[in-house]
Amino acid sequence: MSLWKEFMDFLQEYKIFALAIAFIMGVAATTLVKSFVDNLIMPIIGVLIPGGAWKESVLAIGPVKFTIGAFVSDLIYFIIVALVIFIAVKFIMKQEKVTKV
Repeated sequence: MSLWKEFMDFLQEYKIFALAIAFIMGVAATTLVKSFVDNLIMPIIGVLIPGGAWKESVLAIGPVKFTIGAFVSDLIYFIIVALVIFIAVKFIMKQEKVTKV
């Protein structure tokens, strides 16, 4: 068996192409959700919080400075991404009632 044939069998057996497509779609979906959070959700939060510049808020303890605003922004982003993934997986699992052989 040639090395090329073994390589092609490996790609087909482990469905590498499907995995690569799923990864690319995941990156695209992440970009979409990040845009949603940055451009629609965060401006609303900025209006609700006094001062509006909460992403730049810093907690200084002596010489150490913690960028609390950036962390909260990333935390909100994570929660929204996790919620979108949860809803998508729940919808997909509900549709997939076929038993696999």
